[in-house]
Parts: sequence; C-alpha cells; structure tokens
Amino acid sequence: MCGIAGEVTNDRAHAPDRDAVARMTGAMRSRGPDGEGCWSAGRVALGHRRLSIIDLSDTGAQPMVDAELGLAVAFNGCVYNYEELRAELSDHYRFTSTSDTEVVLKAYHRWGERFVDHLVGMFAIALVDQRRDRVLLVRDRLGVKPLYVAELPGRTRFASSLPALLASGGVDTRLDPAGLHHYLTWHSIVPAPRTILRGVRKLPPATVRVLEPGRAPRDHVYWQPSYTRRPEHAGWGAQDWQEAVRDALRTAVRRRTVADVEVGVLLSGGLDSSLLVALLAEEGHRPSTFSIGFTDRDGVAGDEFAYSDAVAQKFGTEHHRIHVGDDELATAVGQAVASMSEPMGTHDVTAFHLVCREVSRHVKVVQSGQGADEVFAGYRYHQPAAGAPRDRAARLLHAAFADHDHDGLARVLRPDWLTDRDVSGDLLAEHLGRPGADTALDAVLRTDTHLLMPDDPVKRVDNMAMAWGVEARVPFLDQDLVELVAACPPQLKSGQGGKAVLKDIGREVLPIEVVDRPKGYFPVPALTRLDGDVLDLLRSTLSSAAARQRGVLRPDHVDGLLDDPNGRTTKVGGNELWQVGVLELWLQQHGIG
Repeated sequence: MCGIAGEVTNDRAHAPDRDAVARMTGAMRSRGPDGEGCWSAGRVALGHRRLSIIDLSDTGAQPMVDAELGLAVAFNGCVYNYEELRAELSDHYRFTSTSDTEVVLKAYHRWGERFVDHLVGMFAIALVDQRRDRVLLVRDRLGVKPLYVAELPGRTRFASSLPALLASGGVDTRLDPAGLHHYLTWHSIVPAPRTILRGVRKLPPATVRVLEPGRAPRDHVYWQPSYTRRPEHAGWGAQDWQEAVRDALRTAVRRRTVADVEVGVLLSGGLDSSLLVALLAEEGHRPSTFSIGFTDRDGVAGDEFAYSDAVAQKFGTEHHRIHVGDDELATAVGQAVASMSEPMGTHDVTAFHLVCREVSRHVKVVQSGQGADEVFAGYRYHQPAAGAPRDRAARLLHAAFADHDHDGLARVLRPDWLTDRDVSGDLLAEHLGRPGADTALDAVLRTDTHLLMPDDPVKRVDNMAMAWGVEARVPFLDQDLVELVAACPPQLKSGQGGKAVLKDIGREVLPIEVVDRPKGYFPVPALTRLDGDVLDLLRSTLSSAAARQRGVLRPDHVDGLLDDPNGRTTKVGGNELWQVGVLELWLQQHGIG
C-alpha cells in the first residue's frame, strides 16, 4: 500500500530539499496510483504515493498530520490489527478517519518508541515527532515492506524504492564491492543493510531508527524469535503441532483479508498458495485467483495449470489463467528489470511481473504463498542441516547454497572488484553462530528467514506487485506464525522432503495430487534455457560499451557464459548467465555508470 519518501536535515538551520522529495515521490507513481501528497515542517519533508486499500476517502490521505499531538507520518503497508488497536486507543483519543494510518499516529503517542510492539502487519514508517524534534524510521518484523536510506552531507533521505532515491540526485552510485560479493555468491541476494550501491543502504527488518539533531542515528531491533524448544510445548506430539500451526495459519490468512476492497490470491498450484485458498474458503471467501504459464521448452513444462485448476475448481474461485508466449518475454524482461528496486537474478521475477499485470485489472490486493519454504524448511538446501551437528551449520549452508566460494570469485570479477576477505562467508558464519538456535537446521532456517529471505522472495513479490499498483500480502510471514514455527521441532519441518507439517495439513483440505508431488518452482523455461530474443538481449547488454567501460566482470568469464549460455547453473537451479545479465541490464536501465 503506497510509497513513502522523505528528507531529514541534521540541524534546524537547514531546510529539507522539497524538490528532491517531490522527485522521489514522483518516481514511485506505480506504487501509489490513487493519490500523492507532500508535507514539510522544520528540518523534515515527507512525500507519499497512495494506493487506497483502507479508508478510501480523503481522510485516509497521507502524509497524515495530527497538529494536536504534534505528529506527522508517511506510512507504507497495512496494520492488520488496526481495528482492535483503534478500539483500545479510543478511550484516549478522538479519531477523524477509519484508516490504519491514524492508528499508527495515536499508537506512537500512547506508547512511544515501543508502539511498534503493538502493530501486527507489514509496514515501513517515517514518523515525525515535532515536539521532541525526532524522526523514526521503522520497518516490519520480516522486512516485507522496503525502506532504502541514503546519507548525504548534512541530511538523510529515504524512500520505498532505490530508484526513487536515485531520482532525488546526489546519491553515490558507485558499486559496493561487498554488495557485489553477496550478489554473485548468493544468486543476487544482497542482505540488509547493504545494496549493490555504496551510497544506498536498507533499514534492516524489525528495526527502529531514531534520527535526532546533533546525534548519530540510533537503531534498535525490536523483534527476534527464538529458534529453541520451549517449556510450554513439552509433551506436544505431531498432531498437537499440526493443529497449532493450522490455527496460526488460519489466523494469519484471516488477518490479511482486512481491506475495503476485494482480496485475491496468486495461485501457483503449489502447496502453499493452495492452502491459502482452502483456508479462505473456510472463512467463507471465494477469492479471485490468478495463475500464469509459459511455453514448454526442451521437455520442461511451462505451467502448472493442472494443479491450480484443481484447486480453483474444488473451492469455486473466480480463476484467471494467464499464458505468456516466448515472443512476449524479451519485452517483459525489460519491463521487469525496470521495476526492480535492486537487480534480482531469479527467473520468476518476470513471471511475477506479468501475473501482477493481470491481477491489477481485477483486484488491488492479493495473498501470496511467499515465505513458506524458508519458514517450514521447504528447500533442498535445507536438508543437509537436518540432524547435522550444530557447529556445522555454516559449512553446510555454504556448500548447499553459495554459487561461488571467495577464491572462485577471482575467476568472475576483475581484481579491482575483489574484496580482501570472504565477506559473504563471514556474514553467514556470524549469523549462524548466534545463540538462540538449538540445532543446525534451526540456525539455517533463522538465517534464511531473517537475513536472506527479505532480499529474495519478499522483495521479488513486493517489487513486481507494486509495479502495477497491487498490494501483496504474505500470510506465511505472519509474526505469530513465524514465532510458533521457530519453536517447532526441526524434524516436523524437514521431514517428508521438507514442509512436513504443512503437507499433513494439506492432505486434509486439498486435492491429494497438489500435496504429494515433486516440489515445483514458478516455471519460466525460456529464462532457464536461454535462446532467441532473450539471449540476444543478454548478449548485446553484456557486450555493450557500457559493460566494457564498467569493467566489473572478467571478459573471459562473460565470453564463456555467452559461448555456452545454458552450461552453468546456480545452486538453486537458476541460470548463471541470466544472473550476471540482469545485473548489467539493471545498471544500464537505471543509468548507473
């Protein structure tokens, strides 16, 4: 829901650059096609693009200012428990709208910096406390909603997208060697706080940043579930866990129906999205559902319509099938790359872009199954950690997940771009080694869910949905569900090849063929087996004068990929040429020299 932007100067003597904020706001038109607003006072300016989901009237417009309380806010996302909070706060405050935005303002006034503990939802918030001359930047627990930050001389800028920050001007766009190391090691994932650019950082998930004049920014992490077994679950068996997870997922799905508009579902035909449809049906909803398919290629099926059709038929949804021919892909690739806040080398980004285009013609909000694999151990690279010694977590995850080791990057990058140490391996080891995770698998799932996932599937679905003015909600990343599953015995997640407890739930409510089948991915055969127009696009991009002048990748490495475009795959089954090609495409599309 929306895009936010703003600037905060470091002292009261300097006014914010309202024109820069207006440029950032204008660059996010697709995130908020229903309205635009700007506000400025003292050393702060805020901008907002509105996608109206809750309180469709003008009283829900932003930036929202409460002159009586001395507060202003620009807010992106949705607070799912806003009605309960409003009822609680109504004893103390008078409300003039029915929006969740106003609840955020009153909640801060009531509870101060700990107001975020009371919010259930996905959000990025810029809140101005004029009386204390304080600005808070806040990001939700799982990083569903993005917030990019740039430090410039004497001021801080922020926006919901990286390209919006670039539109403000003056941002350092040199490549960050550590971000590049992460990108190439983890098939395009660059975890917060870094990005691929030196001058742009991301506020990490579950973080409140306080900006006050004359002081360094102050961060605190307000949430981190424990991946340990808890006394209150002692004696629970598999059936107890199954019932608890089902109840928590049911609540998560119900929360994400809060809207003054229709809520649909991205239905891939896999277990996760199919469960969302089933649980919505239990609540009496027959949502619009959307599936996408592509042309078969070299024996690889381009769609999973047989499964999505079975689910749509069972639950009586208004189902939309979208089939995309190969002749549309090259154009769609360019559009998808232009919509990326950061380069994303996963082949299904284009699929999400195209399916959300169709969604935007019917509904403004969809639920998506993103996050289930990370929370419930659904990926193949989780399996080696199941039952392994705790101290082997880092070694196992690196072996199963990393595309290159540190020394191997010397064969990919030119010497000037190599870091002097293994920054990716060091980050994984530090994260995996933290206390609060009982087993190797607990540590791997914690790292995947809280470090890697926000900059892979979560970013993917937010970017592509918001490119079409669609809000994507992710029930599997409900904070209460994630806390519960973090405490679940690892074998109930890794069993049955992964997602054991979800599969047991699925067998009770879904067509059995949807549950007991090999795990699929959003199939886009023409982007995993490159040829034709898409290969021509990558060849021209990587051979261009801009790429040569940039001088990041070793020419022999690029030539080797182009000579055998389908010969090298990433650890998760992607195409390595696609990954490096998307990086260069993104840099060129966004004018980064």
